[in-house]
Amino acid sequence: MARRRQIYEGKAKILYEGPEPGTLIQYFKDDATAFNAQKRGTISGKGVINNRISEHIFTSLSTIGVPTHFIRRLNMREQLIRQCEIVPIEVVVRNVAAGSLSKRLGIEEGTQLPRTIIEYYLKDDALGDPMVADEHIACFGWATQEEMNDIADMAIRVNDFMAGLFAAIGIRLVDFKLEFGRVWENDFSRIILADEISPDGCRLWDMRSGEKLDKDRFRQGLGGEAEAYQEVARRLGLLEGQEGENSVLDFDSHRKKRGK
Repeated sequence: MARRRQIYEGKAKILYEGPEPGTLIQYFKDDATAFNAQKRGTISGKGVINNRISEHIFTSLSTIGVPTHFIRRLNMREQLIRQCEIVPIEVVVRNVAAGSLSKRLGIEEGTQLPRTIIEYYLKDDALGDPMVADEHIACFGWATQEEMNDIADMAIRVNDFMAGLFAAIGIRLVDFKLEFGRVWENDFSRIILADEISPDGCRLWDMRSGEKLDKDRFRQGLGGEAEAYQEVARRLGLLEGQEGENSVLDFDSHRKKRGK
């Protein structure tokens, strides 16, 4: 496909003008960032794997009635998506204590939460994506109360589906990030799921070994990032000829290289 005009470039993806009005082409990069882009690197083949995983999850979610921006995958690194107005709120769904929640509240990482928690963060790199409450969102008009109700309902539905999807392949869904957008139909708008769902934005732990199969391997310098992403894709049946096995990869070699 001929390269079109670039609309936006983020940390992990590039958006290009789509072939038809109201569409965009989403390109997945191999770039990796952490700690608000203070740590930068590359995970070989990450864009290809994330494209496949996100396609698989978005397609599956559409079958249970979750509206998304995904239209179809175009090639190894690109997918055609519906253009939407991104709501400037990152939605984080937490099932298990990890990351900033553990640090903020002093809860041991790995603790199963009594109930699923939904947190909201303002999408603003300059401010470090600060955590915000419903009152902030309503006060500053980032989203209406009706939109936030739709977002919360969809986030719980996505969580229920994904928790089962990953549990079936021996992976614990610890937490994950979602983004949503508005699509306009005449004078009315509705909320749809946007961005991507991949190991970049999910914490995924092997149920038996506890090995991390997500971007925390990059954040924490554990090594084996590409292998971990491939492992998730393999268990989902997205790597040809490798479906149906749940044994986790041996990451000992990566630990030995780093003296861990």
